Amino acid sequence: MVVTTDPPTFDRRDAGTEEEQWRASGFADGAAPLDLAGVRRLIVVSAHPDDESLGAAGLIGRLNTLGARVLVIVASDGEASHPDSPTHCAARIAERRREEMSRALAHLAPGARLCRLALPDGRLAAHLVELLSAVRREIGPDPAGTLLVAPWRDDGHPDHEAVARAAEQLAHEVGVRLLEFPVWAWLWARADDPRLHPSRLTVLQLTDDERGRKLRAIDEHRSQISALSDAPADQPVLGPAFLEHFRRPYEVFLPVGPSLTRGYFERLYAESADPWRLAQHWYEERKRAVTVAALTRPRFRSAFEPGCATGLLTELLAPRCSRLLATDIAPAAVRAARRRLAGRRDVDVQVRSIPADWPSGTEFDLVVLSEVGYYCDRTELSEVIARTVDSLAPDGLVLACHWRHPAPGYPLTGDQVHTALIDESGLRVAVSHLEDDFRLDALTFPGTPSVARWEGVLP
Repeated sequence: MVVTTDPPTFDRRDAGTEEEQWRASGFADGAAPLDLAGVRRLIVVSAHPDDESLGAAGLIGRLNTLGARVLVIVASDGEASHPDSPTHCAARIAERRREEMSRALAHLAPGARLCRLALPDGRLAAHLVELLSAVRREIGPDPAGTLLVAPWRDDGHPDHEAVARAAEQLAHEVGVRLLEFPVWAWLWARADDPRLHPSRLTVLQLTDDERGRKLRAIDEHRSQISALSDAPADQPVLGPAFLEHFRRPYEVFLPVGPSLTRGYFERLYAESADPWRLAQHWYEERKRAVTVAALTRPRFRSAFEPGCATGLLTELLAPRCSRLLATDIAPAAVRAARRRLAGRRDVDVQVRSIPADWPSGTEFDLVVLSEVGYYCDRTELSEVIARTVDSLAPDGLVLACHWRHPAPGYPLTGDQVHTALIDESGLRVAVSHLEDDFRLDALTFPGTPSVARWEGVLP
């Protein structure tokens, strides 16, 4: 199933997905452990008082214990939590929630700094300029060692989305690491939601002390977990069943590594005409041969190769395709590929980025994702996967090949790319090749015949 980007519809009073279902699914078992090496400063940006206690209390406590500077920025005072309360006006609710926030943070990180922005609860999207300015000011001129944390962009609450988008913009702008934490998603999402697949998650296991402090911090938010009065409009926002999701001995985060931009690639090509030495290494020559050998048909009608670089693989694909669109984000790479493929009228080489410039209205029976997926962040990779499937002909083939070793500065690893592609696309793996250095998978729609059946070797 392709990952949907439609916003969820839910009511906080819904029973939702029970914690036992999440636990039984083992969804977090395959997630990578959270790496906190090199973090010297933690900035948590919450939409409302209690977001940080629910989603990142253990992280706050861990880094405070490790000696990192901790700052919690709360965008709103949460005054809209009980809009129809007959006993508490918005100002009184805000006052209570400010006091609760201070007491909660004292449990987690004594000495941590708290910054309240007092932006309108429920309308943070209309105040992004103020939010961006405040967080940018707190990050300051030296972002080294800073970890930025915010609610998950797909959490289903407009304020959470607004804070996440602001955090993402700043992470791109100043180059800091960003993590997002779900809150309401544990209510409305199913335990098999591909957006919360282990390949997209990182988990912080909590000590007994960290978990205890987290629970005490949550208990401080009395205005949210207890009734303000017997009136129906004064009932708790966070019910007992919902709070079970936050009693886990671990916390779940989604890393948001910034996608590499056009400027990154332009700088590489300014320094070298062949930045990765694709034409020099026999390793690369052999990998291209393996890639072409994995094609499951002798010829394709219409192919798409994003991230073609200087066109070395394109040159091998072209004789197998009636039409081939090859693209790259770097103009210098496109110029080199055009020179290499000069005279081939069946090949069109263009400057395009993915997923933003994915060719619309075109059906391909071959999409080649070679050494390109790990330049995307997780959100953009999901969009690339969705666009790949949407543009794939019923008999089409997706061929992916990626380097498996860690590459500093890349948002994802090759294995993460392939895991997401297989899990999110709904396609079937027809060819799989795994080496220490690279991984190749060729995927088709379920029911597509094998090579032997397609050619009639098998009935």
